[in-house]
Amino acid sequence: MKTSSRLKNTALTNLVFGAILISFSPVFVKLAHVGPTIAGVYRMLFGGIVLAIIAIIRRDKFWSGRKPFLWTCLIGLIFALDLTAWHRCIHYIGPGLSTLLGNFQVFILTGFGVLVLKEKLTRQFLFAVPLAMAGLILIFGWRWQQFDVDYKIGFILGIITAISYAIFTLALRYLQSRENSLSPIVNLTIISFITTIFMAIFSLAQSESFIIPDWQSWGSLIGLGIVCQAVAWLIIARTLPKIKASLAGLILLLQPTLAFVWDILFFDRPTTGLEILGALIALAAIYLGSSNNTQ
Repeated sequence: MKTSSRLKNTALTNLVFGAILISFSPVFVKLAHVGPTIAGVYRMLFGGIVLAIIAIIRRDKFWSGRKPFLWTCLIGLIFALDLTAWHRCIHYIGPGLSTLLGNFQVFILTGFGVLVLKEKLTRQFLFAVPLAMAGLILIFGWRWQQFDVDYKIGFILGIITAISYAIFTLALRYLQSRENSLSPIVNLTIISFITTIFMAIFSLAQSESFIIPDWQSWGSLIGLGIVCQAVAWLIIARTLPKIKASLAGLILLLQPTLAFVWDILFFDRPTTGLEILGALIALAAIYLGSSNNTQ
């Protein structure tokens, strides 16, 4: 019993640590003096290199056929669109709200489960939807007319982030569930490099410079790629199966919560009491939406 309890506590500690690490993702993007799409290029490149080294050390195989590879390319494109929208959203409305909006992907995933997989909704989820809308209204809706164009674009990009992230999650889940699938590390490695290529193309189309101009940007991009993209996600991926889904969902809410806190502490984001209340309500809704929402 003591051994089992110790292992559970270790898993909880690791998941909390992973959630804390990944909460710094939007902070690193904001601190890097490069274009938002270029930040994604280096994030995926540096993270992919670390993951590739780990996969090589583990002697994992890197090829399972042409069709899985093409599917991986599609996932890379989707993730490139997701990161492009999210990183630009960070620059428009800040690390906190952009991360909060991205986490609304749980409602899209549930909608897919209901409409396509014919899953049944629980009362818990039905309560979560209007709760989430109430949170968004407190944050955005009550003074929407006062926001400038960039802020409104940032909100739209946040919604696009949630949609694309949900599609990415579904596609990755399908890829990983195939017979003879590659290991999660290898899949994530290949996706990282493919996403790098697509985002580099997007960057060229937007005329963003590939030059990393200063040491702050180097440190931010290396931290983004290695700490957040590689280390944090490896910790979370290895820990999730060892913890109840409801508890894991609650712990992972540390990401948007802390991202909101970092936005206030590091970037002096002006925040009203109603916005804080709205953020807390939205976080509660996300938790309800991600915890046992279908039967």
